[in-house]
Amino acid sequence: MATPDLPSGLHVFERGWLSANNILFVDGEKTLLVDSGYCTHASQTLALVESVLGARPLDILVNTHLHSDHCGGNAALQARYPKLQTLIPPGQAQYVAEWDPVALTYLPTGQLCPQFNFTQTIQPGSVMRFGSGMWEVHSASGHDPHSLVFFEPQNRVLISADALWENGFGVVFPELEGVNAFSEVAATLDLIERLNPKTIIPGHGRVFSYRPEVLLRARQRLDSFVSKPGRHVRHAAKVLLKFKLLEKQRQDFNEFVEWAIETPYFMQIKANFFTDIPIRTWIEQLSAELIAAGVARRDGAYILNA
Repeated sequence: MATPDLPSGLHVFERGWLSANNILFVDGEKTLLVDSGYCTHASQTLALVESVLGARPLDILVNTHLHSDHCGGNAALQARYPKLQTLIPPGQAQYVAEWDPVALTYLPTGQLCPQFNFTQTIQPGSVMRFGSGMWEVHSASGHDPHSLVFFEPQNRVLISADALWENGFGVVFPELEGVNAFSEVAATLDLIERLNPKTIIPGHGRVFSYRPEVLLRARQRLDSFVSKPGRHVRHAAKVLLKFKLLEKQRQDFNEFVEWAIETPYFMQIKANFFTDIPIRTWIEQLSAELIAAGVARRDGAYILNA
């Protein structure tokens, strides 16, 4: 299927799953980037931005939400462009100002995110200029309580972050912490249906044309999680393991297990939902499922990303 046409001056850098996609606007008085990827890919993020901007500076950086794969490159961009204005959702602004990597979930999830600062917050319900277009700011809680999506009504383009992918949506992290959030995912899917976008730029994966079956698949996936919450929890645990594999690429399996044991968020999932199985056995089971799915492999004492 061909990639949908995008408005002029809008560049999408489709990244691997360790880093979120980056969206660069160059057709206005000020250049603007949405999301900055993971920190270990920061040099690639800088290279991609500079390949389009050349000597022109990046003026504004906007984050859809503050998961490490969406804002891990913030610090590198701020160092490269000293006058860069950084705009973030309001919900966690205090934790960024104080730099609390626990409240921001970076330490509990065993992920990396260099300290960055911000200029101001973006308010849901407002309208912002991205390039030469005016984009609506919408709250999109569910995957993350503070996540935003951006919609340009003239061309009907939606920057959906992790609220909607071509084949599903991101892990519903509040559910792992005992907070009911599946209903918020449903409300966000309803919002997207009302917006009726033509083109969707997801947080991960290719740009795609909106079709009713995309939303149907997402709702079916949500229904499967609502009916069997354990399915979602097990999926989330595997996502955390896969994310570490994406970061490390190759790791001694014993070290991989030790990382999981030392990661509070992972152990919280174990304590809340999988109390009847030894930790190493559980990780071995999850790893075997990743290998069976073709997204990991074993090589002797090592586990590798695939």
